[in-house]
Amino acid sequence: MEVVQSHRKSSSNNVIVSTLPLYRSAPPLEVRLEDFELFAMDRLRVLKGISDGLGRGKKPEEMEKLIAYLWKANMRHPHANEEANKDIISHFVLRLVYCRTEELRKWFLSMETTLFRYRFRFESSEAQRALMSEFKLPYKAVSNAEFESVKDKLGQVARSMGQTLAAADAIFYKVPFEEVPELVAGRRVFIHKGHAYVAMNQVVSLVVTQFRSYLSKALILTNRKWTSTVREQEKDRLAPIVEALCTSYLGPDYSQPNEVGEISLKDIYQIAKTSFPLCMRHLFEKVREDHHLKHGGRMQLGLFLKGVGLKLDDALAFWKAEFAPKVSAERFDKEYAYNIRHNYGREGKRTDYTPYSCQKIISSTPGVGDHHGCPYRHFSEENLRAALVRMGVSSRAVEDVMDKVRNRHYQLACTLTFEAVHGSSCDAGINHPNQYFIDSQRILQSKNGSVA
Repeated sequence: MEVVQSHRKSSSNNVIVSTLPLYRSAPPLEVRLEDFELFAMDRLRVLKGISDGLGRGKKPEEMEKLIAYLWKANMRHPHANEEANKDIISHFVLRLVYCRTEELRKWFLSMETTLFRYRFRFESSEAQRALMSEFKLPYKAVSNAEFESVKDKLGQVARSMGQTLAAADAIFYKVPFEEVPELVAGRRVFIHKGHAYVAMNQVVSLVVTQFRSYLSKALILTNRKWTSTVREQEKDRLAPIVEALCTSYLGPDYSQPNEVGEISLKDIYQIAKTSFPLCMRHLFEKVREDHHLKHGGRMQLGLFLKGVGLKLDDALAFWKAEFAPKVSAERFDKEYAYNIRHNYGREGKRTDYTPYSCQKIISSTPGVGDHHGCPYRHFSEENLRAALVRMGVSSRAVEDVMDKVRNRHYQLACTLTFEAVHGSSCDAGINHPNQYFIDSQRILQSKNGSVA
């Protein structure tokens, strides 16, 4: 797969017709640099949606609906005959992105395998058998005579799962039982003389095992190639894109005030108690308590306040008033006011800076005396528990939050906090502090008839 600046070449030979590719080799296509990144970000939305669904404990039938929706929403292409190409290109770009560390490989392998599992289920029986043959699985369908000899046992297994034995033309495969551990563990197959009888609607377990094994090895090989040659060759072009994609925030940038509108200085203190996420609430409390924040904290809180609708004049007044016990007005104007105006695009290059996303905040590394970062990642367990209690989170909900934290699902922990505080579900999950604020204000507005 070659990345080029010009338009991708197109010919009938490049059209990929398989609805579910096995991603054995990169396609012989030229890809525009813009598509290289955009296709990858679209697939990343799918994988992160899957990760969120799994983290929230969604049932298989719920995951099936979620994945169908995510795929339809993100992986469509204006030209239908290009959708298969987008599928393959996006996979190989993300394989490059996520091959670089053990942690990244583990996440990508898990999410792509889950995606493959459900997409395989969406295929027709004929397509599933074709995919099995592509994997060259050495299993033959059970003969009619053998099927009749074990029919009663197969029926017992089916009834134990609340199902009925399939029609007479149903296809079963006899495979070594150790190759379908999840079916054996779930008592979903009949085992006889070391072999499991796997129904056609269960062969996904066989295929997924093969897919996972292949992709795991491919990620290792991709990493070797990346570190030995590709990274250096593409250091000025692809490497920056590849290295940034795994931490990319994929939602709105919240650089402009939202539908809640502008927030006045007199309202900010009450709103902080009701609608700020824990990361911003902590910074807000610290600046009021210590009358100072280090640069990282000022950036994180300052851009958030800008995003919620605090005007520049009010922002200058807020920081000046809070710093006043320790910083004179003259020193404030000299050392701090410029940076605040700069964040609002009024100084320097006039860049309109955007509020930090959860991804950026979680990946930050606060030092001694810093208060920025993500509390779910950077607080001690004792401090986090105390902070959640102060927010009004119940004891039971605190335990649910801490369980997510222990598994490093920090955004899910924040989502559970939001749901506990507001008594309302947040199916989309929390991906940005300003999203938390907007959703909070929307709920409070619907409850009270006006914004809190």
